[in-house]
Amino acid sequence: MLTDLPARPEILDIGCGAGMQTVELARTCPGCRITATDVHQPYLDQLAGSAASAGVRDRITTVRASMDDLPFSDASFNILWAEGSIFIIGFREGLAAWKRLLRPGGYLCLTEAAWFVEEPSPEAAAFWNECYPAIKTVAENRAIIEDAGYEVVATFPLPASAWWDDYYTPMIERLADLRSKVAGNPEAEALIAFEEREIAVHREHGSEYGYEFFILQKKE
Repeated sequence: MLTDLPARPEILDIGCGAGMQTVELARTCPGCRITATDVHQPYLDQLAGSAASAGVRDRITTVRASMDDLPFSDASFNILWAEGSIFIIGFREGLAAWKRLLRPGGYLCLTEAAWFVEEPSPEAAAFWNECYPAIKTVAENRAIIEDAGYEVVATFPLPASAWWDDYYTPMIERLADLRSKVAGNPEAEALIAFEEREIAVHREHGSEYGYEFFILQKKE
């Protein structure tokens, strides 16, 4: 969906975390040069190790930096990539702050939590109002995107497997192991209870919300 890219596009992965998507980007785009940023150095170290194991370390540069103070010149990148990270700075704020980094016609590819229904159930609404009250519908996000000076190339929801295979199923196993280890620690027990509530809400109401993938292009 990203057309008219140069032979060696420059990609900035913002808030890369441990970098599973960074390594996949390097595999998918052999000619790309990727700069991956995060504030947590252990994540960047883990990414470097994963990239080396995958044979793509030479295509990835890691930089410890905050997404609200990215140390790069204007128009440095053809693609900005932000999976599950823009909520940290804010959807509207990230769209505005990062736009300067894109070259003319460059792309911003990101995911954002969104409502898939106009009237979510009380249980789902209560959960999201507590943990991320800024959540909006896909249509509302599209309006914010266009106001920020981007064209929407495509949007699509991430599949249920993205929630269960790589997130909730491993978490369920981890929580079971942690419960006995943190017994008597009120803060840890509260965190486990919150995570279990999140999983229960998603099991019952996951069709009402999810992560929407947005492919945007900077307007000329």
